[in-house]
Parts: sequence; structure tokens; C-alpha cells
Amino acid sequence: MYTQKYKAVLAFLLGAVALTSCTKDFQEINTDPEASATVQPAFVFTKALYDGAKNNLNLLLGTMQYTTSFNDVAGFGSKYVSSQSQQSSGVFGAAYYQEINELALVINAVGQNPDQVNLLASARIWRAYCYSRITDLYGDIPYSEAVKGYTEANYKPAYDAQKNIYADMLKELDEAAKSFNPAKTNFGAADLIYAGNNDKWKKFAYSLMLRLGMRMTKVDPVLAETWVKKAIAGGVITDDADIAKINYLNAGQDINKNPIALKLYNDDYIKADGNSNTEGGKYQEPFITYLKNNKDPRLAILSVVYVNGAPDTSSAIQKGMPATLSAKPTNFVTYSEPNQKTVLLLSGAKLLFTTAESNFLLAEASLRGWYTGDASTLYEAGIKSAMKQWAIIAPGDGAISDLQINTYIKYHKLNAAGTFDQKMAQIYTEFWLAAFPDAQEAFASYRRTGYPALVPVVYVGNATGGKIFRRMLYPLTEQNLNKASYNAAVARQGADDFMTRIWWDKL
Repeated sequence: MYTQKYKAVLAFLLGAVALTSCTKDFQEINTDPEASATVQPAFVFTKALYDGAKNNLNLLLGTMQYTTSFNDVAGFGSKYVSSQSQQSSGVFGAAYYQEINELALVINAVGQNPDQVNLLASARIWRAYCYSRITDLYGDIPYSEAVKGYTEANYKPAYDAQKNIYADMLKELDEAAKSFNPAKTNFGAADLIYAGNNDKWKKFAYSLMLRLGMRMTKVDPVLAETWVKKAIAGGVITDDADIAKINYLNAGQDINKNPIALKLYNDDYIKADGNSNTEGGKYQEPFITYLKNNKDPRLAILSVVYVNGAPDTSSAIQKGMPATLSAKPTNFVTYSEPNQKTVLLLSGAKLLFTTAESNFLLAEASLRGWYTGDASTLYEAGIKSAMKQWAIIAPGDGAISDLQINTYIKYHKLNAAGTFDQKMAQIYTEFWLAAFPDAQEAFASYRRTGYPALVPVVYVGNATGGKIFRRMLYPLTEQNLNKASYNAAVARQGADDFMTRIWWDKL
């Protein structure tokens, strides 16, 4: 837990000071000549980008019914097995001592220098992205006091109400987007997302504003409308050239590799034979069945079945595995799994905010009367960009032709005569397909909209009563090391339970 780590750091530093009075030339002997005595904002920002992008709760791939396993441990996300509940605390446990504290170092270093206003703006936007990913999983979290263990020796930060966190994140995005100055310096090559392009960072900020604004549609529709309209007026991502993404390399240390692909590859698919899957993972039945029944051209891009040891993308043989299995089935090799050339591509780009997401959110805004664009046109644009984005993730092997895309759209038009709910079902079922493999965003969208209409898995010994999670659990260390703050959050939000709904997730 982050507070414990900073106590250890403080104790080490105090010990180091004491030792300097006992050992001649101690400082000179023990100083790394290649280390910097001051924070280098560009280097730390790069690390914060890597850490924020890799901090994913991959178990949600099972919850969103993309993947599953016959193994209870690896299959927790799809089976909700009680004994594995603390797997859900992973993002919370990693975020604070990595990207959140790294961003605090950057912001503290550049915040008072007017010549570094663009560096500050980019860091504030990325911090809002990182915090949004944490709070959308857990609800109330340490926010206003989160980094004070590092700066003020406050090792027991209070938890902020999610309503207040959202208000501040939206304010941060608004202020940061407006503060860019083309005459000032930027992060340049240290910026792994946009290489210092201020205009693209603005679009990312307003796109995040659109995402967060839409999150509030059930809990505060008036406030949601205000922020959605502000985001649209500011200018959101509507061109693939502006997609927020990090490109990776299949070389060197693991930090250089696509984090979702690396996790899946190492855990299950490294042997690439369809049978020697260490954790027993395969695609889950609902995902493959939906792609197959709807003749979705992404099926051949995403999925393979190993036949005589060779990967086969033929649609006819693709088959998802049920999540209810508790032992390896005799026909295990016949089930579909991720394509090594696309989903498991270690050098593949990780998409953080896409044109597809913008288009689907704008289509909803149109349905609500908050935007003048045509909902059907935006919905179709969302489908097209969702299919095109696989060529961005995996150039060459991820390409889907315009003929394939247009044929799919021809048979999946938005139902002009449908009700609002029927249209929402179409839009956000397509978003479910578009979001893969970013299951955290699919999970947030599902809780807000109820789509796609997933059928919960009922498995013996599950922790949810056979229902799909509504939030994740705080780390057990919070109960031990930050008990008063933890208790206050639970008293305000509700039990630290998988079925407790967070602020914006209302019935």
C-alpha cells in the first residue's frame, strides 16, 4: 500500500542522514554519478504515461464476457469466485505509488514556471485520465490528499466522494485544455501519446470530458448535458490521426511492450498451440457467438482455432468456451483464442481514446437532443472506425476492407423506428465490440447503459450472488493502514462489496 511504501522511504532517508555523521565521504562514495539530484519532468512524465497505460484490471475481460478459463483463479473475472476476490484491488494498489505520485512530481516541478504551461497542461490531463480509471472501478478513493504521503508525510489520506472527484476532474480538463500556449515549450519526444502536439492534447482533454460527462447521465442529467455540450464545443476526437494511443516495441524490457497483450501472452498463449494454455484461457462463448452470428469481419482478425498445431481463422470453426467449466474439457483445443498477430501483438498500439468511442458517445448525445449531428450517421461512423482501428493496432494483419465494413453496416443500421432504449442497445453493443480489449471501458459503459445485455454467469462459490460486478474491492491493506479513512468511505458510499453501486451507477 502506498502509505507503507512512503514510511519505508522516509525511514531510509532518516537513516541515511544519521550515517553521514559517522562515515567520512559517505555521500560521495554512495552517490550514483548517473542519477539526477532533481526531478527531470520529461523522464518522469514518460514513466507516468507507461504506468498509467499498463495499469489495467485484466480480469474484467472475463466479466465483459470476452474471455474465460476453466481455472477458478484465472477465471475469477468471469466466475466471480469468492476466494479470489482480492484480485480486484490490483489497480488501486498499483496506481498511487506509480502514475499518481509520478504525476505529482511532474506537476510540482513545472507548475510554477509559466514557460512550462504546456507541460503542466498535459500532466493534468493525464492525471485526470488515470484518476478516472481508478474511481470508476472503486468509487470513493483518496484524491485531494492522495500524494501527501510523499509531500507532507500524511500517510492516511482521506477518501473523496466520487461526486467531488468528478467535479474536480472535469474542472481540471477544462482548465488544462484552455491553458495550452503554442509559443511555449512542450514535452516533445518524451510525450508518448502526441509527441507534444498541443492541439491533439486539447482534443484528448475534451474527449475525456465527453466520456466523463456521459457517465453522469443517470445520476445528474442536467450536469451531464452541461459538460457534454462543453466538450463538443471544445472539439473532440473525430479523426483517426488524433486517437490517443501509445505505440510499443517487441524489444527490450517489458515496459516497451503492449501491456494487455503481454499479460495475456505470458499467462496463457506463449506456446501458441491451442492446448498448452497455462491458465486455461480461451475466448468466452457470448463474444465469439455474437461475432459469428452477425458475420462480423473482426472475427477473423481477432480469433484463431489451432488445427494440427496451426492457427486457423476460418469463421466456421470459431467457438467460444463456456464460463461454467471447472476442469479442462477434452475438446479444449477446439475453442477459439486470441490471434497472436493482432490481439497478442507485443508491438501493437494501446488505444486510450478512439474515434469510435467519440462517435458512439456523440450518437447518444444526438439521441438526447444535446448535439445536432445525426445519430444514425454517427453510429455508422463509430462502427467503421472501430473496425479500422485494428489496422492501427496491428498494421497489415489488422486490416479490414471497406467492402467488408460497408457490408456489415448494411445489415446493422440503427433502427430509425426504434425506441431510445432500443437505439442505445444497438450503440452500446457495438461499443462493447469496439472497446475490446480495453475491458475497463466496456465495464464502465455496461454499468451505465446496461448494454450489451449480458447474462451473468452462475458458478458455485461466487461472490456476487450470480450477478455481474458493480465495483471492485479496496485492498485489505487499506483496512489495516488507513482504517479511519476507509471506514468513512464505506459509511458514505456503502459496503466494500462487489454489488455496491458507485455514485454515477444508479438504477
